[in-house]
Amino acid sequence: MSIVPFQALACPLDGAPLHAHGASWRCAAGHCFDIAAHGYANLLPVQQKRSLDPGDSKEMVAARRRFLNAGHYQPIAAAVSRAALAELPANATIRSLDAGCGEGYYLRQLAAASGEGRTLAVLGLDISKWAVLSAAKQDKRPNWIVGSNANLPVLPATLDLILCMFGFPVYGEFARVLKPGGVLLQVDAGPDHLRELREIIYPALKPERPVDTQVPAGFGWLSTETVRFTLAIDGAEQIADLLAMTPHLYRASAEGRARAAALTALEVTVDVRLTRFGRLA
Repeated sequence: MSIVPFQALACPLDGAPLHAHGASWRCAAGHCFDIAAHGYANLLPVQQKRSLDPGDSKEMVAARRRFLNAGHYQPIAAAVSRAALAELPANATIRSLDAGCGEGYYLRQLAAASGEGRTLAVLGLDISKWAVLSAAKQDKRPNWIVGSNANLPVLPATLDLILCMFGFPVYGEFARVLKPGGVLLQVDAGPDHLRELREIIYPALKPERPVDTQVPAGFGWLSTETVRFTLAIDGAEQIADLLAMTPHLYRASAEGRARAAALTALEVTVDVRLTRFGRLA
């Protein structure tokens, strides 16, 4: 198994191919994007930002890194790797993107599971510069990019696989960059995901939204799998990391956060849905 950086990048300003020139990426029109010392590039132009520092904060990224590297979500990572590699050729180069890669945990797990004979050409993209920096520090082999799912800096029809983990899918962009027959693996929280934590921090839980069973345009449904298990968390620090890596940290009231901070042990249900879509020809 070989891990190499995915190279078929597109200029975020005009869509033209980008080529590596020393410590930068450049297109034919002369747009230039520097490669940082840690090996990642920022392909999120200021006009495509909605804030000065979009995405997860430095603190959220650090919490997620500690929590995931402790192995708490390893069953999810294992299921994602199995589903992602299902039916893909064993002796081939698989060009893959994690669209909303965070600090790179699931890509690292996929790389470890890809098996003999495969070459994995890997691109990790996140709108948070802190997430991409953390990912680049942990694994130098993939290409790490600060960018947006709404305007993927990727050339059309160049990818075999896209992961979208608890993220913000932009199906039109995903369809554009996937090859015909390519796979989109989308992972979403199920109705009981972290229910016990949510019951502690919120006065009442909102009614669950109906599951969206609509197949996005340009795709066909391939399979759906549920991963569900009970997770025992010991220690206030790990509970704080779990809360900090979720949107619930900012949605909860001060009283709800205080109740969570008082905990020293917690059992929570992990409930996620893995859906595979195939890019139609």
